[in-house]
Amino acid sequence: MTTAATTTQVSSWRNAVVVAYGASGLAFASWVSRLPAIRDGLDLTPGNIGLLLLCMTLGSFVSVSASGLIVLRLGSKRTIRTGSVMVGCGLLLAGFGTSVLASPVATAAGLAVIGLGTASWNTASNVEGAAVERALGRHIMPRLHGAFSLGTVAGAGLGAWAAAISVPVFWHLAAAGAVVAVSVATAASWFRADITPVAGERTYSADSFGDPATGPIPVLAPAGQPEPVDAPLDSKRQIAQAWRDRRTLLLGVMVLGLALAEGAAGDWVALALADGHHQSDAAGAAGYGLFVTFMTIGRFAGTLVLDRYGRVPVMRFCAAMAVLGLGLFVFAPVPWVAYVALAIWGLGASLGFPVGMSAAADDPAKAAARVSVVSTIGYGAFLCGPPLLGLLAEHVGILHSLLAVMVMLVVSFVLSPVARKAA
Repeated sequence: MTTAATTTQVSSWRNAVVVAYGASGLAFASWVSRLPAIRDGLDLTPGNIGLLLLCMTLGSFVSVSASGLIVLRLGSKRTIRTGSVMVGCGLLLAGFGTSVLASPVATAAGLAVIGLGTASWNTASNVEGAAVERALGRHIMPRLHGAFSLGTVAGAGLGAWAAAISVPVFWHLAAAGAVVAVSVATAASWFRADITPVAGERTYSADSFGDPATGPIPVLAPAGQPEPVDAPLDSKRQIAQAWRDRRTLLLGVMVLGLALAEGAAGDWVALALADGHHQSDAAGAAGYGLFVTFMTIGRFAGTLVLDRYGRVPVMRFCAAMAVLGLGLFVFAPVPWVAYVALAIWGLGASLGFPVGMSAAADDPAKAAARVSVVSTIGYGAFLCGPPLLGLLAEHVGILHSLLAVMVMLVVSFVLSPVARKAA
């Protein structure tokens, strides 16, 4: 809930949230795109890589599990600022552990810190994004997640360039960490989701990412005095109620499959192209860049598609596209087919998270708690799935291990109706 805001304030708020999403994508893609170099620098097997990723997963899962309480108590602004600084430090430590110490333990510690910072940061960003969406009075969540994807495109492109000219992992990740921490800490000054409403004041919508608008749309703020910040017991009660809500849980499971498809691509595409399709490390990083490019296209087109067809048909189409693309990637007879498959896979995985977050935030009063629950379930797949795929890859190979993702994509397809807007 927010205080009354002018069109300029809402525009600045929206742009600041875009920065937070974009920086998160840049941070993620920066270290993911250098996984082949990290693998070579530390002389790791696929199983060892899975265990390394598990360290980040554990940190992330602890963080995302507590994210609802963290956001309710600290507010989304402080949560995002703190998380971005932690991620910057984690990138620095992971690069130092790889290039300077050649220590898997130090690298794993860096990834754990990244996980601790990222998960709560992302949950808070979704809460902030949902508040912006309500202030604007139009769907923009897919485009906010598109900003995350633009960040991953930039991160993957810089990673491919760094790999091609043999930039040490330390210098690459240190620079990325500094950019992330400084940009997000600065942008957070314009966040407004933590500000409670004042009776009788009005908020105004603003254009969404430069789209034409008919002008400011006044929205009357709720009557009554400003609400006090929730006490700790109230925060815990809100989270507990959200975990007992049937629709919220089913939304989480729907997001889970599509999140797993996105997470598996993020952690394994570069290595699958290098080891399974016999491409160079730079070509592997470029392949991941292709995946996130088409995921970005899907997210920026998502607003128009959702407005025209609705959440349920779009979710079904996305799940089907993800299955098709993943299957083509695994069984591609020649490398170029694998790259085409990555484009299809990226489009299919594009809207799972943004639609799930918007659906969880349909009720503004319960948005923070419900978004945290859906985020916990979705990020559980996003984070836990890829390391487990690494252990499976020890037995069936990296490419064939990706087939396990298809099972959850089918579940997402079946559960698509729960995304329908709550009455």
